Amino acid sequence: MMDKTQQKKSSGVLMHLSSLPSEYGIGSMGAPARKFVDFLKKAGQTYWQMLPICPTSYGDSPYQSFSAYAGNPYFIDLEMLESAGYLEAEDYKTVDWESAPDHVNYGALYQKRYPILRKAVSRFQETASDDYEAFCRQNDYWLHDYASFMALKAASGGKAWMDWEPALRNRDQKALEYAAAAYKEEIEFWKSLQYLFFEQWKALREYANEAGLQIIGDLPIYVSLDSVDVWAHPELFQLDENKVPREVAGCPPDGFSADGQLWGNPLFDWDYMKQNGYRWWTARIGYLCKVYDMLRIDHFRGFDEYYSIPYGDQTAEFGHWEKGPGMDIFRTVKETLGDVKIIAEDLGFLTDSVIRMVEESGYPGMKVLEFAFDSREPSNYLPHNYDKNCVVYTGTHDNETLAGWYRELKKEDKKFALRYMGRKKLSVNEAVWEIIRLAQSSVADTCIIPIQDYLCLGNEARINHPSTLGGNWIWRLHRDEISKKLVKKIRRMTELYCRIPEKTEMLLKAEDAEDLGEEKK
Repeated sequence: MMDKTQQKKSSGVLMHLSSLPSEYGIGSMGAPARKFVDFLKKAGQTYWQMLPICPTSYGDSPYQSFSAYAGNPYFIDLEMLESAGYLEAEDYKTVDWESAPDHVNYGALYQKRYPILRKAVSRFQETASDDYEAFCRQNDYWLHDYASFMALKAASGGKAWMDWEPALRNRDQKALEYAAAAYKEEIEFWKSLQYLFFEQWKALREYANEAGLQIIGDLPIYVSLDSVDVWAHPELFQLDENKVPREVAGCPPDGFSADGQLWGNPLFDWDYMKQNGYRWWTARIGYLCKVYDMLRIDHFRGFDEYYSIPYGDQTAEFGHWEKGPGMDIFRTVKETLGDVKIIAEDLGFLTDSVIRMVEESGYPGMKVLEFAFDSREPSNYLPHNYDKNCVVYTGTHDNETLAGWYRELKKEDKKFALRYMGRKKLSVNEAVWEIIRLAQSSVADTCIIPIQDYLCLGNEARINHPSTLGGNWIWRLHRDEISKKLVKKIRRMTELYCRIPEKTEMLLKAEDAEDLGEEKK
């Protein structure tokens, strides 16, 4: 009999919405997303973890977004728009999306998606309900600025806000009032898109929750320089009198990158934020905790100390560490929002103060097995070093796939990994499943496996190479790539290590009995 401790353990799968199969260029919130939910349920999973669902800008990274609040219009499902009466089949089914089944073509999406969405919005606005007006009122604190920002960007030919005419760049009140009148239809277009996005999102999340699944979302610590967040609230960031960043974010050189990582995001003015009670942060976290069931905060270390790089530098070599707000911000979050479900992405070199901050917050940290098998020194990422309050991953969106990593693993590290697993020799696929087993069998309360690892895919399926442009965020799952055999294999392992919630287990047993009855007929 399982004890209560065992029953609390759970597992899930990491896959971004963009990676879902689709005939229309990119994954969306329609039938393929529901099919993925069905797979997760049948496999006995508790969580679907995603990457940020916000609109992507240059480089197509969800960590460089035009908004910290808005949803990505690319994820709006076209078939659902047709079912709602906002599109005709010929509006989108005859379009050449110029993408292969295994990758996204963002250039084609940018050119071809928006004309279709404009048709849908035009029809939607003919019958817009009171719900739409209520949505606009409830979200006015971010929605109007976002829609205005996107309208002005469209009117400027896509220019960054830093290159707009001075009156609009500096948010002169008369200039904003003129723009609100001149671009009224365009502003309404961008507001309508957000309504349609979040209506579909709400339906998908409800479908997942009814299936016993929770959705883990992602909060990037930083925002893009060319974002409505910086344009509308420059006082929150370390900018000079001309609204140019003094320094920008990144990571120092390490074993993975000799030049470090130059992210280029503007840094927060933490002194100012403290003075106003971290209101921007509590609003953002509170909002996203309503959008998702659980929230992973990216680069948690940046709240303790952040790496500051002179603006204009071409690498991260000459940056330096600055002190962040530490636990002060999370005490405020708790006082304002109560207990919220947060995962702290505490990867990288961790100082004593970072470790103390994670411990004091009570948030589970992350353990990544690809970081565990360094034969030269002991590693806290080895499962025998875990405590229960953590989330174990085989890898993340920033790492190689498990198969790709194992193929390239140094001889001594591979030898150590095999010895740790009690094996003399393993094929790549066998090694992938043994490492998944290490994750599932660990004491970690939660285990998350990227879908690429369950499929034993190589680095052709890698989602991101940090601090590089081109070829990232494009991988997609092939239709019907997840077989019934794989579902059973995942479920058996999840059952074996007591990670299926009792409610889900009962639902699955009922469905199994029903399926058996149908077979007998």
